[in-house]
Amino acid sequence: MYHTDSSNYIFDFRGDRHMGNNNTFVGVSTTVDGEGEAGRLSGLIINEKLAACVQYTTIHSSYRWKGKVIMAEEYLLLMKTRADLADELVAFIKKNHSYEIPEIVVTPIVGGYEGYLKWIVSETRGGTK
Repeated sequence: MYHTDSSNYIFDFRGDRHMGNNNTFVGVSTTVDGEGEAGRLSGLIINEKLAACVQYTTIHSSYRWKGKVIMAEEYLLLMKTRADLADELVAFIKKNHSYEIPEIVVTPIVGGYEGYLKWIVSETRGGTK
């Protein structure tokens, strides 16, 4: 169920957003070990039109890997795309990622500014302008 106001902000807490052509939206995140890798991977993703936007920033991670506790500086990549491209984007990240087991998380987008969501459609593979 959509709830819109005069600002064109759309919420759909059931996760079945439809914008004329049955689009739903997701955020995808991954981490990499350096700024160069973040720039390389984000450029590949944008060039393939698998996401409309990739943002990256420095983070500090703590995790267990092969029996050891690791504390490392990494770069977090946040991507916005259509849900129907999520599987292809995940496969692309896995193929082009330097980590043995990369973190790749897909999260539904349950609300957003309608103009931005339409922009995601127009800037991703198979979308319409």
